[in-house]
Amino acid sequence: MSNETSATTTRRGKAPAGERVADWADGRLGIYSLAKANMRKIFPDHWSFMLGEICLYSFIIIILTGVYLTLFFHPSMAEVVYHGSYVPMHGVRMTQAFESTLNISFDVRGGLLIRQIHHWAALVFLAGMMVHMMRVFFTGAFRKPREVNWLFGFLLFVLGMFTGFTGYSLPDDLLSGTGVRFIEGVILAIPLVGSYLQMFIFGGEFPGHDIIPRFFTVHVLLLPGIMLGLLVAHLILVFYHKHTQFPGAGKTNNNVVGMPLLPVYMAKAGGFFFLVFGFIAVIAAVATINPVWAIGPYRPDQVSTGAQPDWYMGFAEGLVRVMPGWEWDIWGHTINFGVLIPIVIFPLVLVAIAVYPFIESWITGDKREHHLLDRPRNAPTRTGFGVAWLTAYFVMLIGGGNDLWATHFHLSINVISWFVRIAFFVGPVLAFIVTKRICLGLQRRDKDKVLHGRESGIIKRLPHGEFVEIHEPLNQEQLHTLTQHHQPEPMEIGPTVDENGVERKVPRSQKLRAKLSQGYYGENNVIPKPTAEEYKEITSGHGHH
Repeated sequence: MSNETSATTTRRGKAPAGERVADWADGRLGIYSLAKANMRKIFPDHWSFMLGEICLYSFIIIILTGVYLTLFFHPSMAEVVYHGSYVPMHGVRMTQAFESTLNISFDVRGGLLIRQIHHWAALVFLAGMMVHMMRVFFTGAFRKPREVNWLFGFLLFVLGMFTGFTGYSLPDDLLSGTGVRFIEGVILAIPLVGSYLQMFIFGGEFPGHDIIPRFFTVHVLLLPGIMLGLLVAHLILVFYHKHTQFPGAGKTNNNVVGMPLLPVYMAKAGGFFFLVFGFIAVIAAVATINPVWAIGPYRPDQVSTGAQPDWYMGFAEGLVRVMPGWEWDIWGHTINFGVLIPIVIFPLVLVAIAVYPFIESWITGDKREHHLLDRPRNAPTRTGFGVAWLTAYFVMLIGGGNDLWATHFHLSINVISWFVRIAFFVGPVLAFIVTKRICLGLQRRDKDKVLHGRESGIIKRLPHGEFVEIHEPLNQEQLHTLTQHHQPEPMEIGPTVDENGVERKVPRSQKLRAKLSQGYYGENNVIPKPTAEEYKEITSGHGHH
């Protein structure tokens, strides 16, 4: 009897196989404790945080479709004569890269759809990155302790641009070949070392025989590997620093109000992934992009009409197109400023975007940690800079497509080029001024709402005949949202002469910092938010209806 009881106890006490595997893994990897600490992590519930998720899901789609395409693509510049399924190309000499692209499009099951999804996902990824970075910029989410994460996101965007360029160059069609030729011209414009770099990169005179295999290695191995590492680091820092959140009732620098990661957020994220995947698949199915069969293989003696890069390269393309063709001949060497100046401006703009968090921190002297987001109106100077940059970017997009603007709208290409040249300098300045004035106007409106309440639309006639509009007082949550922001005081240099009449030497950097600080928080740059005394005086009814 005792033996049967012992056997039954042994059978009942034996855990299921899955649980035993989980225990084995937890004993060696600490999965349970890690999951317990992070699976209940709180995420704010705001639509703008989905922008980062769109970037993440697009990147996953790019990787999945890219692996599939790699199985059938031949990155070779060896020439062959085409005899595949696409009859109009029969007998045409082309590289194996172009031939394999045609085979993927017409002979591989689902190949064309996967190509389209891959290309559209890349465009959505970079568009999502740009909008996501603008959300981070305008709300001040890049401030301490997230400056490093801003750099990670910035590098992801820049590397995504160059990954996209190497990707759409791989088919070796006439359009992408024109883009590679453009890059060769940029490299040759570099003084002293340009010709050496060109020979090294292309493996000889353009187009050489090595550029497609090299682009393939960079596109499928080097850049995606770096981007994957940056993405993991970016997400780790997001978990470590916790999510920022918009100001509101119960939200402070020390907490996060929202939904737990498991199960609520994970369920929503899973559904959103398939929504993004389905959206990109629908676009890919109905909107053709990069139809290489209609463009034809690349030939150095031909140029594709209406050649346009993908939108994220339009800024650099516009800089080169609208720059006057200035050349200097120095000691027998020609320096082409028509290309050299744009390729200097482009990286300088990128560097300015990358280091902006550190510049703002230095100007304002703000060393506090920030987990609550700014309302863009409460940082007029920063918001003005962001809109000015976007204005310059979109002006150069017009310059990058000046030929298409000319043909579609029956305009002179010279007029468009001169418009872009002028607008590139004037447009950002006007955008900065107008944006700043709008922000200040919104601040005044917020102050008026705090002191006088919200306009109800109800008109009341007073006993002496005057008509007034009834204002409804704001509730405590609304008052908190409109007044919770911090307004740093502008930096002051102070007296340069002490009480003994000895002049104090002020460093130039400190003078510059004080002047810039006045531009951020000085008079006419920020509307002081209402004080408690002002609110009490107004609400007490003294002198008001």
